[in-house]
Amino acid sequence: MLQATPLTDGWTLRHEGAALPAAVPGCVHTDLLAAGVIPDPFLGRDETEVAWVGRRDWTYETDLAVPSRHEQTDLVFDGLDTVAEISLDGRLLGRVRNMHRSYRFDVTGLSGRLAVRFASAYAEAEAVRGKLGERPAAYAEPYQYLRKMACSFGWDWGPTLVTAGIWRPVRIEQWSTARIARVRPLVTVEEDTGRVELAVDVERTRVEAPLTVEATVGGVRARAEVVGTGGAVRLTVPDVELWWPRGYGEQPLYDVELTLLHGDDVLDVWRRRIGFRTVELDRRPDAHGTGFTLVVNGERLFARGVNWIPDDVFPSRVTRERYRGRLEQAAGAGVDLVRIWGGGIYESEDFYDACDELGLLVWQDFPFACAAYPEEQPLRGEVEAEARENVVRLMPHPSLVLWNGNNENLWGFRDWEWEPRLAGESWGEGYYLGVLPRVVAELDPTRPYTAGSPWSGSWDHHPNAPAHGTHHSWEVWNREDYADYRLSVPRFVAEFGWQAPPAYATLRRALPGEELAPDSPGMLHHQKADDGNGKLRRGLERHFGFPEGDFDRWHYLTQVNQARAVAAGIEHWRSHWPVCAGTVVWQLNDCWPVTSWAAIDGDGREKPLYHELRRLYADRLLTLQVRDGELELAFVNQAAQEWAGAVRLRRMSVEGVVVGEANLEFAAGARAVARVGVPRELEPGGPKEFLVADAGGLRAVHFAALDREVPYPFPEFDVALAPGGVTVTARTLVRDLLLQADRLDPDAVADRGLVTLLPGEQVTIGVRHWETPDAEAARSALYCMEPSR
Repeated sequence: MLQATPLTDGWTLRHEGAALPAAVPGCVHTDLLAAGVIPDPFLGRDETEVAWVGRRDWTYETDLAVPSRHEQTDLVFDGLDTVAEISLDGRLLGRVRNMHRSYRFDVTGLSGRLAVRFASAYAEAEAVRGKLGERPAAYAEPYQYLRKMACSFGWDWGPTLVTAGIWRPVRIEQWSTARIARVRPLVTVEEDTGRVELAVDVERTRVEAPLTVEATVGGVRARAEVVGTGGAVRLTVPDVELWWPRGYGEQPLYDVELTLLHGDDVLDVWRRRIGFRTVELDRRPDAHGTGFTLVVNGERLFARGVNWIPDDVFPSRVTRERYRGRLEQAAGAGVDLVRIWGGGIYESEDFYDACDELGLLVWQDFPFACAAYPEEQPLRGEVEAEARENVVRLMPHPSLVLWNGNNENLWGFRDWEWEPRLAGESWGEGYYLGVLPRVVAELDPTRPYTAGSPWSGSWDHHPNAPAHGTHHSWEVWNREDYADYRLSVPRFVAEFGWQAPPAYATLRRALPGEELAPDSPGMLHHQKADDGNGKLRRGLERHFGFPEGDFDRWHYLTQVNQARAVAAGIEHWRSHWPVCAGTVVWQLNDCWPVTSWAAIDGDGREKPLYHELRRLYADRLLTLQVRDGELELAFVNQAAQEWAGAVRLRRMSVEGVVVGEANLEFAAGARAVARVGVPRELEPGGPKEFLVADAGGLRAVHFAALDREVPYPFPEFDVALAPGGVTVTARTLVRDLLLQADRLDPDAVADRGLVTLLPGEQVTIGVRHWETPDAEAARSALYCMEPSR
């Protein structure tokens, strides 16, 4: 039987002639930080103090002594970051150059000092650039010349912390006769009958030994012979339960076990969990252009998505528990699709296991982002090898529903002046339209592939054409007002978003001792977007008076603006289902404390946007929209049952007087949208009036004027402690009330975000982890709209 022994103890990192204790898995930065050699690069501006780390070579060492009666001993690395030479007592075992692959070395009968020498990623990337020639990219760093996590070189939300190290587990495997080298599971289902085909590759020490494989799943057992180094075992499983995305059904998972046998001797065992479901991508042309609709088990979905970046710039620090917690936050916000963005990594099994259990669909980018990638060696062979390994590795997971070739590179070629600069040089098209679809078609024909995001489906249309395929909507954040989201109806919005700073407690931890201001040194350092603060300011000034010299007010208003902007897009696009078939917000998470587009900040705190997503991504959404100059109600129903009843409409003054009122009947079918026109007499008559719609416990509010034009009354409300939180009772209109619980205690968490109260209404805000509840303290942490200054 194969024996696996983790090789985690006794590692050291060589630094300035000294041997520092090293954690494996880990990376150079975390080891240097633990040893007190470098400051925490997440604090203040200390990122710049550790830039030298990425420019140096580093060596990890340990003693290897593995006595064994087995015929073969392998040294297995699940991940090395990135260019390294592995030797044992001076004997070269091999050289590697890809963070996204695993590696195996035969060390049978060997022992001694094991050394893993990492070359500077900068030096290696620059050497490849010198050999293959310059290629354009969105950033000046040379990330496209290495198969490494691109965002470790910095991004418009991330620090430049170029890592090196043994970033995934390493172990010793000992075996005799044969071992399982690879299992490729093809899982299909027809009605209630599941079919599992397990294609098995084996590695042998004895060519003549007869081998069989036996597999079990769902109470069904099957056996097959291994011929040479391969075999396949097929199982038919009756009466299977379908795996569904969250909100559409349950997520039953089936244990699969495959055993490699030599006679009655068990040589090796492979275990995974699978789910039975079908997935298709409907890209048929129609009257509106070219669709992009995910279809799971025959059910057409409006995808309620978020983009995922590595949850830490040092990904070896992300534990199984942290993955689970972050993805539970996503599910708690109504998300049903997570896109793993192409500037990061193929995540660990822990990520996909959690998605399988939570019913979160996974859209997996291949790791290419915002750059022209050379297609010559040494990159081309690495790209195909990593694709083959990771496609097979991730195939068992039912949550994985889409392979995507790249992020924004097809768009960049067409729109970012790459084509003339390249002058015919390779730039990655051969990967996205050649290598990758071929690998997916060969190895994983059960899942759809798309060449990129955005991508219209062919060069016959602009790569980012809203009417065709996937669309990235960035002109709004960069140059326009968020109201302009309502000017188009893309078929699928794969990226859009609006920035806001992190929670106050996150800023206080990250910028100790700094007097906070939008343009204070630490705040500017933790704002990586080009003209990010300028865009935040212009976005505020379109709607509010800019709060000069008042950081707390600026912090609150930027949070409000982020939630309002994302709401403007999602409410509009969801109301246009099925023409628009999904929104994927940029972004769910952060990899450090930073002003960004994230809904959850770098310390894991939920911004108001997070709570707004809970409303926007609920099965039922009530929204007021202006369409063709007319105000109408949209009843967006993604539930499996009809939504019908009466909606109460009130035209009100900002003083709280009801000017007009009506009750209207509505009925929205299952997975459908119903629209009801608002009577003319109920439309707000200028900035002093607004419209309130209530139906089924949901509320929509419509102001016809910008906030800076609305003569809000000075907000008056009472605050009282309640079991597990505080109750706020409004005596006037209180718009966008927000309790910033982390101002009460850094560990405190509120259960809701922005809420609008009419005179006489009240809300109880639950607060967890608040050790010393106090009503006056709560009042000081409450913010809302005030009269323009």
